Amino acid sequence: MQINHNLAALNTFNKLNSATNAQSKSMEKLSSGLRINRAGDDAAGLAISEKMRGQIRGLDQSSKNAQDGISLIQTAEGALNETHDILQRMRELAVQSSNDTNTDADRKEMQKEISQLKDEVNRISTDTEFNTKKLLNGSVGNSATMGTNNVNIKAVEVVKSDLKADTYTVTQGAPATLGVDVKTNTTGLAAANFTKAATTDISGLELGDYTLELKSTGTAGKFDVTLKNSDGISVASASSWDSAAGGALTGTAPDGTATKFTIATNAAAQEGKMTFNLNATYGAAADFKVENSASGTEFASTANQKITSSKLNAGGFEFKMTVNTALSGAATTSTITTTNNALSMHIGANENQTMKVDVNKIDTTSLGVKNVDVTSQAGAESAITSINDAITKVSSERSKLGAFQNRLEHTINNLGTSSENLTAAESRIRDVDMAKEMMNQTKNSILSQAAQAMLAQANQQPQGVLQLLR
Repeated sequence: MQINHNLAALNTFNKLNSATNAQSKSMEKLSSGLRINRAGDDAAGLAISEKMRGQIRGLDQSSKNAQDGISLIQTAEGALNETHDILQRMRELAVQSSNDTNTDADRKEMQKEISQLKDEVNRISTDTEFNTKKLLNGSVGNSATMGTNNVNIKAVEVVKSDLKADTYTVTQGAPATLGVDVKTNTTGLAAANFTKAATTDISGLELGDYTLELKSTGTAGKFDVTLKNSDGISVASASSWDSAAGGALTGTAPDGTATKFTIATNAAAQEGKMTFNLNATYGAAADFKVENSASGTEFASTANQKITSSKLNAGGFEFKMTVNTALSGAATTSTITTTNNALSMHIGANENQTMKVDVNKIDTTSLGVKNVDVTSQAGAESAITSINDAITKVSSERSKLGAFQNRLEHTINNLGTSSENLTAAESRIRDVDMAKEMMNQTKNSILSQAAQAMLAQANQQPQGVLQLLR
């Protein structure tokens, strides 16, 4: 028998400590509801569950972001609804004013209401906001600004021109295109051709000669006039003319100043040709005027007039003018700066999971109704067209916002589903199985009580030595 070391008591004491510690952990898990309360409980499980927890909270916040986005869109769409109502009223007034049963005084009264309605459209544009963020003033849309570079025209096909000394006018929709090299400060901007719809001014050119060719064939042939120039634009004066053989065209020579000559045609002749050499210098204008006379066709050159064309009825002739010109000059590169101010809605748990929501500027200028005037019948008719276009623009904007809202609603549903499934996965890792843990706690409690009883018995064993000493 040994009394210095009670091995049975030591062993029982260790078992008691183990049961007590296990019982303590079980009670902690049962009280918190978590299987992992510290990294030591499950190191790998803790790392995985924390990553999932971050995703879950991100998904939940993204759902709230999308809901806020819907609220913003509904605010803008509500303002556009009022704009729609205003435009419909303006159109109603324009239709009413277009009826000539109204007097001028009546139309002035209608214009007063339209002016107030236009002011309200502008007020809605400037004052509509969500969380102090303006929505309809163009600050949350896309814009592009072209640099102030002077772009030289390399080549132009003139379809319709007044051909004055220093100005060419290219009408909108004409096949006049400028090939440009565009550099942008953003990616994804396609640069192709630009159609010139305004006035192109060309100055500082030294010009050469023009040739005016006149041809007629047959009794009812076509009478063509072609004004050609190889290196310039404006005409200064006529210096000479020659008549080709054939006798189809006859007339009198120009005197070189206010050139005037009369041309008669021979119906039986096949072809004739007349050439006028015209010296051209920038800053002057010498134009041709075609008139119909009983004896033939008269061409008059008078300064500061436009080249005009008309049908020649005598002899069944048709007048046609073609202007061909080539412009020189080096091509110039201009810079277009694009600005994307669209709202970014973060609709995901991770970076760059966003959608863009842009709202165009909606005021009387952008809608094209700023100058609507119904004080005349013609103005009222024009106003109907302008307001129709404005209504179409607002409808398009509202449809776009509606599409954004529908998308966000689907996004919210998807985020909810993702969050639910990820929460279930995180719960399986981190949450405690209450039934299983209660079973463990009961087991450890019984073991602890048994260990305590056995420890008492082990401590009684050394008492047997005293019996030997008696």
